[in-house]
Formats: sequence, structure tokens, C-alpha cells
Amino acid sequence: MNIHLPRADVTERTLAIVGELKSLEGPLLPILHEIQDEFGYVPEESLPVIARELNLSRAEVYGVVTFYHDFREHPAGRHVLKLCRAEACQSMGGDRLAERAKALLGIDFHETTPDGAVTLEPVYCLGLCSCSPSAMLDGEVHARLDEAELETLVAEARR
Repeated sequence: MNIHLPRADVTERTLAIVGELKSLEGPLLPILHEIQDEFGYVPEESLPVIARELNLSRAEVYGVVTFYHDFREHPAGRHVLKLCRAEACQSMGGDRLAERAKALLGIDFHETTPDGAVTLEPVYCLGLCSCSPSAMLDGEVHARLDEAELETLVAEARR
């Protein structure tokens, strides 16, 4: 993942990704996922390229990027901590854990710590409702989270 590519390289790589995937049925989501995997976020420079190649408006592409919570418009930190915000997790103390995570990191949801170490994101279900509250750190899920375990996760991410 290289987030410091010149605009021409972003355009070139976006064209290559679109070319590989545009023959799929409903290619927009797979293309956006691949672009985010490549760059760590969906660069603004990619949107008009995708729109042109898929014969969509920029507004349609931008609408999809902003509708789905998994897509980022800015680079993430070295680690991404996702806290489940679904009802089951909220009912088991998820709100308290979210506030604790924000306090420990000194940021809000959709923000990255000033040192670039951690991005905090809400997620609206990790599929662990019976083991709530839950979180995901760098793709690894953690269930039945309590404050002590959250503090351990945050400390691990800050390293």
C-alpha cells in the first residue's frame, strides 16, 4: 500500500484495476475494494476514472464510497481499530467501550491519532452478537470485550 503516489500513478493504477474487474457483473464494489486494498483508501483522483470507465456519474461513484462505512476517503493509520456499534454490542456496554477507546486514543470515530498509529472506525456488525461487545483490530476479531481488554488492544495498536 503506497499512499504517496503521484496523481498520474493513481490514475494509471486505477485504470489497470478497472480494466481487470469491469467485466464482472456489478463491478463497482469489487473495483472500490481493490482500489482501497491498493492505496489504503479510495483516492479522490480515482473517482472520475471509475465513473468514466463504468459509464457512471461521479456522483454515483462518490455516493457508493460515502454510503458504505468500509470505504475510506483518507489514508488510515498503521492500525485500524473497529468497534461494533450494532444494538447487541451497545446493549452489552459497547457505548461505554467506545467512549473509553476515544479517550485512550484522543480521537473520535473516523479519525487517526496524530502519530498515524491508529484509526478508529465504527462498524455496524461483526457477526459476534452472542459474544458482544466486540471489536476488530487489523482484521482480527475480539469478542466479549471489557475495558481491560480494550486497553490492551489500544496499547498493542499504539506500538
